[in-house]
Amino acid sequence: MSDNTGRFTGRAEDYDRYRQRYPSEEILARLGEWCGLRPEWLVADVGAGTGMLTEVFLVNGNRVLAIEPNADMRELMRTVCAPPQANAAQLEILDATAEATTLSDASVDLIAVGRAFHWFDKEHALAEFRRILAPGGWVTLVAIDRARESDDPAAAEQIEVFEGLLAVRGTDYTRVRSGYRTYDKMDTFFDGELYQAQLHGLRQLDWPAMLGHARSLSVTPQPGQAGYEAFERELHSYFERFARDGVLTIPTICWITAARFAPR
Repeated sequence: MSDNTGRFTGRAEDYDRYRQRYPSEEILARLGEWCGLRPEWLVADVGAGTGMLTEVFLVNGNRVLAIEPNADMRELMRTVCAPPQANAAQLEILDATAEATTLSDASVDLIAVGRAFHWFDKEHALAEFRRILAPGGWVTLVAIDRARESDDPAAAEQIEVFEGLLAVRGTDYTRVRSGYRTYDKMDTFFDGELYQAQLHGLRQLDWPAMLGHARSLSVTPQPGQAGYEAFERELHSYFERFARDGVLTIPTICWITAARFAPR
């Protein structure tokens, strides 16, 4: 993919307000079991966005270097994760990318990526990860999103209609959607230890939350752009069709991966 730095410009507030938060306890428990995560580890959160995954590690007591190239996202992260929170001294926010983090060689114990790995130039990003990881360091990739398939016929129909809506009324969803399958093939990126879990759940949204969530997606038109009115109109029709008592229930999945590179 080309440079994706600007995809979320103008979407940061909707992103932080309407995107699903990470299950902190599950993530920390898995990483403690799989790779021995400790509060003294230095964590680089790469593609940190508004700081949702950064928050998980700050709560754990880790110092976090948050790498985020989008100015809107960085500014909101400063509001969400910076003073007056007591742990703000543990956070440094850097204007950099996954492919060029600006961090020193062998300087971090854990690289964390939340809901962003599919946007990276993977060859160059993985080379950068190898460079900045301390010997024996780990990479964790965490993503939480709507499920894109279901064995339940009613849920499968709802998923299919929403996917079709994004394909027709979105900006470039057809081009980019294959990248979201990245989380199902982590073994193609890491040649050392690999641990994975998938947590299935349900999310309930009223109409304002559904609209805000849709606006936070990088593949939808924003208000004032060509195609936005038609997109919102069809999104509302979708909501009315599948919501019950004003609430839409969406199947979700959270991928948690911890991996290491084999020594060279």
